[in-house]
Amino acid sequence: MPLSTLLVGSLLALQVGAMPGRDNAAVLRRACPDYTSYSQTQHGGPLDLPFQRPAPACRTFSSPSVEKVIDDVTSRLVDKDLAQLFRNAFPNTLDTTIRWHQNGTNSSSKRQSKRDTSVWTGLQTFIVTGDINAEWLRDSTNQLTNYQKLASDDKSLYNLILGAIATQSEYVIQSPYCNAFQPPSVSGVKPENNTQVDTVHPAYEKSFVYECKYELDSLAHFLKLGATFHENTGSTEFLTDRWFKALQTLLDTIDAQSQPTFNSKNQFVTNQYTFQRETTIGTETLNLQGVGNPLNSGTGLIRSAFRPSDDATILGYFIPPNAMMSVELQKIAKVLKKAGSHDDLADELEQRGTKLAAAVRENGIFNHAKYGDVYAFEVDGYGSRIFMDDANIPSLLSLPYLGFLDASDQIYQNTRKMITDKSGNPYFLEGPAFHGIGGPHSK
Repeated sequence: MPLSTLLVGSLLALQVGAMPGRDNAAVLRRACPDYTSYSQTQHGGPLDLPFQRPAPACRTFSSPSVEKVIDDVTSRLVDKDLAQLFRNAFPNTLDTTIRWHQNGTNSSSKRQSKRDTSVWTGLQTFIVTGDINAEWLRDSTNQLTNYQKLASDDKSLYNLILGAIATQSEYVIQSPYCNAFQPPSVSGVKPENNTQVDTVHPAYEKSFVYECKYELDSLAHFLKLGATFHENTGSTEFLTDRWFKALQTLLDTIDAQSQPTFNSKNQFVTNQYTFQRETTIGTETLNLQGVGNPLNSGTGLIRSAFRPSDDATILGYFIPPNAMMSVELQKIAKVLKKAGSHDDLADELEQRGTKLAAAVRENGIFNHAKYGDVYAFEVDGYGSRIFMDDANIPSLLSLPYLGFLDASDQIYQNTRKMITDKSGNPYFLEGPAFHGIGGPHSK
């Protein structure tokens, strides 16, 4: 066991022993060292990598199944540095980011204000992104991905993920255009202060929302969390009335964001969503008074104001999240068909997903002089396109991972060659120690 862990354990034991009758768990949490400093303490091995796991009493959630995987994998790894990386990374979400988990019977579920009487009941889980005390829909879905396969045999993980779906549902219901959210009011977790000066329509409640950048992939990730849970557990328990309300809110939102900038009479139509930030960084706001560049009609694509990096899109028909949304709509359709009580809705979702996939292929593929037919990163329906990729998910590189196409697809292979070539992707980075896809948000 690392020396720092032993020292922390001794400190915690002394503090608890000195305060009999107190809430030991609360005392332990207050005694936990600052994680940023703690995680930088070097340890053994050829690279002197730090042991980054907090002491057991300081971890935000624990799972016997996860601990077993860690033991099984690290015991078979000859490279001790690689073992240390896995030991640090695999449980990190559970160790450090589960700021609030309500199992439906604890006291926090009973401390609800009148405004919250219809929400935050039953299982709930609030997961911070890591460096900011707020939850991103995209991040929290991906943070839980590693544990989905274990949920069928681990009730604690099952309930954790079920709670995360319920919490995301409430966020989508109230603020579907927003990307990042404050802790639920009943959690007792201190809200994060966002000092940015934003003018956003529709307006949002700042005590509920941390940031309101409309990113299509945030909504796709909400669907993915439930679909992946079902895929690994076979459960449809997440299909609650609140989840269906969130689904309808999502569908209404993507319908609104499928509208062009000009109507059939060539008259300007203000988009339901606008975003302006007081900033000197161009990627942090939308031009044309918060609307963004014009988008043509008849594409069948859905607008996204921002990318998963939280950078603004240049052309609002952003291809990767449209591809992702097409996949997740079809996956949820299969879940509903298996549940057997929402056949009409399942058919609608399947049709939406199929049409959106066709729209991506019809409007997102262009012939490149060097690489042949490739997928563009962003388009506007007028013929303009952006050739690049960004180091995030969804991205052009991740299209097979998303389930949109097979990695052997010829157009994907052409696209892959383009985005992993400095002459084809302006954000492909090369240097003496590193080469790979970066992006405007990378510094």
